[in-house]
Amino acid sequence: MNEEIIQNLNERIDLALAKGKEIIEDEEFQQKLQELKNRAETTVRNHPVKSIAIGLAIGFLIGKLFNSDD
Repeated sequence: MNEEIIQNLNERIDLALAKGKEIIEDEEFQQKLQELKNRAETTVRNHPVKSIAIGLAIGFLIGKLFNSDD
């Protein structure tokens, strides 16, 4: 039974990896990713202080979210 579960998980992982590789290698996806990168760079160049403030705020929130001081 355990071998069957492991085999099933391995097959699912292989399918997920193949799908992910297919998506990443897609030309349209690469173009959209490049456009997103260019827009982000332009926004940061046009609003550097605001970009830093937003980055710090997001970092702070992520830090609070994953803080294990409970």
